[in-house]
Amino acid sequence: MMRFIRSSYVIARRDFGATVLSKAFIFFLLGPLFPLLLGGVFGGIGARVATQTVHPVVAVVSSDGDFARLTKARDDLAAALPDGAVVTLVHYSPEPDLAAEQRQLLASRDPPVRAVLTGGLDKPRLTGAVDEDPGTAAQLRLLIANARSPQHAAPPPLEVTNVRAASGSLAKDRQATALYGQMLLFFLTILLSGMVLSQLIEEKSNKIIEVIAAAVPIDAMFVGKLFAMLAASVVGIIVWISAGALIIQFVKHGGVQTLPTPAVGWWGFLALSIVYFAMNYLLLGAAFLTIGAQASTAREVQTMSMPVTFAQVLIFGFAANTIGDPNSTGAIAAAVFPLSSPMTMLARAAEEPEWWPHLLAICWQALWVAVILRLGSQLFRKTVLKSGPRVKWWRFGRA
Repeated sequence: MMRFIRSSYVIARRDFGATVLSKAFIFFLLGPLFPLLLGGVFGGIGARVATQTVHPVVAVVSSDGDFARLTKARDDLAAALPDGAVVTLVHYSPEPDLAAEQRQLLASRDPPVRAVLTGGLDKPRLTGAVDEDPGTAAQLRLLIANARSPQHAAPPPLEVTNVRAASGSLAKDRQATALYGQMLLFFLTILLSGMVLSQLIEEKSNKIIEVIAAAVPIDAMFVGKLFAMLAASVVGIIVWISAGALIIQFVKHGGVQTLPTPAVGWWGFLALSIVYFAMNYLLLGAAFLTIGAQASTAREVQTMSMPVTFAQVLIFGFAANTIGDPNSTGAIAAAVFPLSSPMTMLARAAEEPEWWPHLLAICWQALWVAVILRLGSQLFRKTVLKSGPRVKWWRFGRA
């Protein structure tokens, strides 16, 4: 046992030093910037398209007085709703041929008119493509009713006392924290687990792995490589979290203190995030390392790892459905299932303050990590150097 531990430590120290102390590790730390930049670019494009889609334009063919009353009712409604939730009104003067004017407005591209309101406030009539957007017609009914009211004026004064947090807003903020935590855990695990594959393929192609296998047990090589990449990933995560907190401190007014606090507190949430990342990485990294042992080229690795990646996406969806109801039957099932347990329990840390479920979950996940590492190391030994008799893949455990 001591020889196994020493051998694993030697392999882990070798791979960790070769990864962290290399110049390429700097580019590895800069790697997340590119997805963030792409996300910002495509997010801006999507927001612009969504803004154009969300703002339905209604052409109002009426007198100046009726349009002014409608505009006043529209402004009052827009002050109470989020930006983009209220229709945009554009005024047009009535023409002698009203039908031709309607057809011309509905065919207009600047602005793109969703519907045309005619008849003024006395006999309003809405014409347009509103079957798939019933909210437009409902808003116009409300606007017309408010504009018709003779007492329509400014809203009455309302005394507002603002408090720092309420149960409803706190629950919503914590659900958002749980979702973002799960997404980061998922993407970081998928992104960082690929390092194990690339390094293994390089050593297999250069025959280095055969030299290492002559000095240390294959099982120790498997465990050492996995924990070395885990340690390098944790170093990267600490750097990214520190850089993100520093950016938020300078950019956001009030700094990180204004962020919604998770149920277990920020320090507890960050500590659990690292622990659950380690568990999730070991579970998924063992699978990827086993796959890499059976492949000899990068193309084979991509082909064989694709089903594992798709399965991880389904597991992420299974864990994400537990957000908002951490004590439901589905949430408990996701917490018990070992592959979804880290993401599920990280979301629970953002929503529930109890610590004892996390202690049980960590022990449960550690048990499955040991089981998967044991099975993965056996298959790793059978496939890396083709040692031992060839057996079917479903019988390698018995062999």
